[in-house]
Amino acid sequence: MPDVDWIRKLCLAFPDVTEDMPWGDDLCFKVRGKIFTGMVLSDGRFPRITLKCAPETFHALLETEGISPAPYVGRYKWVMLANSNVLPSGELEDLIRRSYELVSAKAPKKKAAIRKTPRKRGK
Repeated sequence: MPDVDWIRKLCLAFPDVTEDMPWGDDLCFKVRGKIFTGMVLSDGRFPRITLKCAPETFHALLETEGISPAPYVGRYKWVMLANSNVLPSGELEDLIRRSYELVSAKAPKKKAAIRKTPRKRGK
């Protein structure tokens, strides 16, 4: 069953991911500074989950009981699952992975490290 630890482990396995708690008990996972999945920890072991989905799956997901447009960001094709058991774990994993891919594609790219060479001192 996908509980908080399961979701956290999955999200942190993706490249360039960090976690943050910007709003009280909301645990957010970010790729290069952009949120791709969030959970409300005060909901207990099986939290509400918010994630971005592809436009072609957005409306189909909304037909599933327990899934609704996410507050504030639903118009950008974000959904909220009433709890982590709304979908089987394989489907939830696929949605989280897809959310990561969608957000990662638009997140700022990592800047290449600039190599500084020491200046030569004049004699």
